[in-house]
Amino acid sequence: MASTRTPHNPFMTFADPAEERLHLKQRLAAAFRIFGRFGFDEGVAGHITARDPEHPDRFWVNPFGLNFKLITVDDLICVDHEGAVVEGDWPVNVAAFAIHSQVHANRPDVIAAAHSHSVNGKAFSSLGKLLDPITQDSCIFFEDHGLFDDYTGVVIDTEEGKRIAHALADHKAAILRNHGLLTVGHTVDEAVYWFVTMERSCEAELKARAAGQPVLVPDEMARHTQPQVGTHLAGWFSAQPLFDWILEAEPGLLAGSRPVTEVVAARA
Repeated sequence: MASTRTPHNPFMTFADPAEERLHLKQRLAAAFRIFGRFGFDEGVAGHITARDPEHPDRFWVNPFGLNFKLITVDDLICVDHEGAVVEGDWPVNVAAFAIHSQVHANRPDVIAAAHSHSVNGKAFSSLGKLLDPITQDSCIFFEDHGLFDDYTGVVIDTEEGKRIAHALADHKAAILRNHGLLTVGHTVDEAVYWFVTMERSCEAELKARAAGQPVLVPDEMARHTQPQVGTHLAGWFSAQPLFDWILEAEPGLLAGSRPVTEVVAARA
């Protein structure tokens, strides 16, 4: 049976869910390599998820404890909305489940969600404010990102995940105060690009405010610009150079996985 859901590439259709699943996992593995190259990894923190095309109550995510720079397609694990790993041998990050399960449950339109402790994102999050429209790129998020204005420690409870999902609402992104950034998309590619450009927008505003008082784009113009640069298609298309680059630079991400027992043995 052909998949009826919007494919991960707006210009592709898939003969069956298995074909779509493979494409999704390839993009997800590439997404982790991009995050690794950009330094968005820190210890075991951070996660990107993608909803399964056949089972909407399940999502694919990175194995807990495996560096972003090493992740391959076959390393990815599939988790249901009860937190059980239904495919793969690695454990799931409890925070990844607590946050992403609630985002996916609250937003049926969301295929992918991305979160990490990137330097500029977590620095900006400490200000407890939304991004200001100081550049064309920051207009992507004008009136289209939320603020989770609370911090209660590491997110290990789905009730906290529900509060984050509520702060995200129907936006493409949220700033989690004293924590970092969260972005979502109708494709893995879109969610990744929103994260990359939001991280850079945080950096730009931090630098601008350190140098002086930025001149803001007027609300009316920011509101006019947002749909020019912030649509689902714009996010997907803007991500293509990143994905083309990482697949050329690191073709090994499409290869097989390493058994968890081998990794544990290597660390012993």
